[in-house]
Amino acid sequence: MLDVVALGELLIDFTCVSTDPDGYPTMVAHPGGAPANFLAALSKFGAKTALLGKVGADAFGKMLISTLHHAGIETRGLITADDVFTTLAFVTLDETGNRAFSFSRKPGADTCIAYEELNLRMIEEARVFHFGTLSLTDEPARTATYRAVDYAKSHGKLITYDPNLRKPLWKDLNTAKEQMLWGLTRADVVKISDEEVTFLFGLGAEEGADYILKHFGVKLVFVTCGAAGCYFKNAAASGMVPGLDNIRATDTTGAGDIFGGSAVWKLLQTGKSPERLSEEELREIVTFACTSAGLSVTKPGGISSVPEYAQVTERMEAERNVQNPLSGKENVSEDF
Repeated sequence: MLDVVALGELLIDFTCVSTDPDGYPTMVAHPGGAPANFLAALSKFGAKTALLGKVGADAFGKMLISTLHHAGIETRGLITADDVFTTLAFVTLDETGNRAFSFSRKPGADTCIAYEELNLRMIEEARVFHFGTLSLTDEPARTATYRAVDYAKSHGKLITYDPNLRKPLWKDLNTAKEQMLWGLTRADVVKISDEEVTFLFGLGAEEGADYILKHFGVKLVFVTCGAAGCYFKNAAASGMVPGLDNIRATDTTGAGDIFGGSAVWKLLQTGKSPERLSEEELREIVTFACTSAGLSVTKPGGISSVPEYAQVTERMEAERNVQNPLSGKENVSEDF
């Protein structure tokens, strides 16, 4: 039995670590892909996970499969292709530290997976089906995603979704918006960034979350706002949880995916439907996810940057003690 199965890209992120005198980047390779990063967080915290996707029968594809094994992610749903290369992503930084993405994906293996290649038994085994939008940019992966999502819904699975806009991968932004909106019509739980909310609706985090709940049948929305934290909303409650203070970010790649995986892991621990969670339960979920994502940016990469569970809970406890310094003293007096 699986907790979460995801469909989508597994790739190599090449991240800029320095530049030479002519301005060319020196890059370091890390395993990544939004669904893989998402699953890595779930697996790190004890969930049983699996990835459905395709890589090339090349050195990077073999390395990625090995990485998933080590991360505890089931790989029997991965296809290895002889005719296409594993997708590569190149992440560079501008003068202000903002990321820019370039992709070697014309086509990449992840876009070439067909519905007939999917291991549907794994969807049947899972409690949750997760997808993003990078599998919606090109055929045959787009149709495979459509049909897989509908298959999961017909089997009563909880559907989680991350729009994860990467503008360079779309032929035009109107198509990107159309496909991102399609994903919202199928999702139960959505993790979306404030930038993506603005792109789709021209709204801020709070207004965007409310709009998504009212117009798409979504049960729970997390709107991540970078270092500022996350706004959450379901039918019962809403609120904002701040991000971590005093974090020196070295690489933010995958932080949103790690937030999503961490949030879904905590959600599964409640055993409750997402629309029935109270404000207190949602604050605990989002605090855990913000802490996990915040710690992840202190290390490079996506899959490789997921913190240990003990690190997350220790940081959460430390933050609570800072916010309420008397709590620690009271606990000590009770113990003794």
